[in-house]
Amino acid sequence: MISGAQGHLGLSRRQVLWALMGTGVAVASGAFILPRVTNRGGEERGTLGYGTPRPLSDHNLPLMPTPACSDGRDEPTTAQIEGPFYSPRTPERTVLVEPGMNGIPLLVVGRVLTQDCRPIPGAVLDFWQADAHGRYDNTGSTLRGHQFADRRGQFRLDTIKPGAYGDWFFRRTPHIHVKVQGSRSRVLTTQLYFTGEPLNEQDGIFDPRLVMPVERRGDRMEAGFDFVLAET
Repeated sequence: MISGAQGHLGLSRRQVLWALMGTGVAVASGAFILPRVTNRGGEERGTLGYGTPRPLSDHNLPLMPTPACSDGRDEPTTAQIEGPFYSPRTPERTVLVEPGMNGIPLLVVGRVLTQDCRPIPGAVLDFWQADAHGRYDNTGSTLRGHQFADRRGQFRLDTIKPGAYGDWFFRRTPHIHVKVQGSRSRVLTTQLYFTGEPLNEQDGIFDPRLVMPVERRGDRMEAGFDFVLAET
């Protein structure tokens, strides 16, 4: 069952939580996964708990240009809040879109890299997002899944473009949530955004450093992003 993230009249409890988080106010709620500890950089201690990946293959993807890593020592990818909709232990898969699902098909490709631009083979990426109407599945695994980067640190995600949600009090622009971790790094929790979205500048959580370059190819959108992880 898809659980709605937006109400029709007034404010829902979840919208109030989002608003408080957007202002930096700490909130204790059963909607959050509390055991993890986060440092000041937004990186979680511990692991995502998905174990060792199967023997790695190469995706051989035609990667889109991304702004994340150059030839020098780059800053790690910016961390962002997890939000109230994360669920652990998702299925292992690279395809989140399902037959009959509404929405614009979206392909996201990229790499997981160290700060000096070396690939991180076997890095785990755990994605979750709203559907085209801005609703999250909070009881199942629709539009949720984890995967492992290949031997070149590459990943691909076949999904749909998520919808915006909220109301006049607090609006969220379209975004995709992700947790990323390499064998020698802590968990990075962040969100990915789209170029040219009208709600980007109205969303208090939006960060332009996390915008994906997007191209339209026929009826499908293609986006790229490289994650840069700080090694411990």
